[in-house]
Parts: sequence; C-alpha cells; structure tokens
Amino acid sequence: MIEGSCHCGAVKFKITISPEWLIDCNCSICSRIGAYWGLVNIKNVLITAPKDGTISYVHGEKTIAHHSCKVCGCTTHWENLKPADSNTMGVNFKMCQAKDIADYKIRKFDGAKSWIYLD
Repeated sequence: MIEGSCHCGAVKFKITISPEWLIDCNCSICSRIGAYWGLVNIKNVLITAPKDGTISYVHGEKTIAHHSCKVCGCTTHWENLKPADSNTMGVNFKMCQAKDIADYKIRKFDGAKSWIYLD
C-alpha cells in the first residue's frame, strides 16, 4: 500500500495497487504543479478529506479536475470528469515520502504538444 498526503495532512490517499511508473508531464498546469503522476484505477484509491476540503480546477478540454487542499494548497490528485470513458485517475506521488517513490521509473510525457512519452 502506498500512502500520501498534502503538506498539512488534511487530504490523504491510500493506493492498493502501484502504477508501473510515474509521469512527469510538461503541460501548462503540470509543469507548474511539479507533480509525479501515478495513474491508477479509481477502485484502487481511497481519498480522504474533510467535506469540501479541496478546491478543484478544470481547464482546457475540461476532461479532468485537479484537486488541491483548501488549507495548504498542495495538489494531491486529479479526477476524470468523463468516467464513462476511463476509470483512471491521477495521484500526485510527490505527496508521498521520498523513500516510498525512490524506485519508480519517472517517464517524461509531452502533454504540451505531442501527447507522447519522450523516453
């Protein structure tokens, strides 16, 4: 099991099945967030937060909503706004302990232009 939380601990997650790798995306939002995204099936993730404890941000094609803690501002995850199309969500593994993600391969993804992995 992999666990993580925002800086203040108000938003937490637990993941029961690890992704094969983490993604470092260069799109306009991800390059600012600085996340390492783990793509996981929503049934393998438990997000806990106070009611209305996150702020969601939707942009571009409006297919995903990035969630950030209302208290400390850390972006913890994104949800798919078209769940009929995909049961995947993104979890920000930079919210985990460094030792827990040290062995993951980090793949560069060109979300800014080509939508392909650069490795």
